[in-house]
Amino acid sequence: MKLIIGLGNVGGKYTFTRHNVGFMLVDKIALDNGVTFKDNSKLKSLITKFYKDGEEYMLVKPTTYMNLSGEAMRAVIDYYKINPKDMIIIFDDLSLDIGKIRFRANGSDGGHNGIKSIIKHLGSKDFTRLKIGIGPQPPIPAEAFVLQNFESDKLDTLKEVLTRSEEAVFYYFENGIEKTQNTYN
Repeated sequence: MKLIIGLGNVGGKYTFTRHNVGFMLVDKIALDNGVTFKDNSKLKSLITKFYKDGEEYMLVKPTTYMNLSGEAMRAVIDYYKINPKDMIIIFDDLSLDIGKIRFRANGSDGGHNGIKSIIKHLGSKDFTRLKIGIGPQPPIPAEAFVLQNFESDKLDTLKEVLTRSEEAVFYYFENGIEKTQNTYN
């Protein structure tokens, strides 16, 4: 089974914020594959599964809020016995302009509290991630910027990057990180 985790915050007021692009992508993947999420309070997540090209995929949206994402990740990985090599975590990145994506095989949290929580709960920095650009950041605090909705003139770019990101996620599972980085970064 392949695990696709989108990071974000639950609740209507966060739905279209920059910090929720991870949720937006897994929602798009779910919609495109005809599945809906179900709440699993034991695993602190919204979860759904589907098959594509003979492979089983699980989509996960932690319900712990961004800064505690590691709690949900640990619960899901332990319950389903997922190898970190069979998962990808999708989240927003302030340092990338909107429309840009970047795959990384490992690394630091880069100041992202959701990733910081996951590193803490997994005890490792070795997991693949897809960063989706939400920048550039204007001269306001990062905490305020990431919780703003996208401006209407950015929505076409957002749709394009989500479509490209969905394609890239499945490409990654078929071709590995190096080839994916060379193709999409």
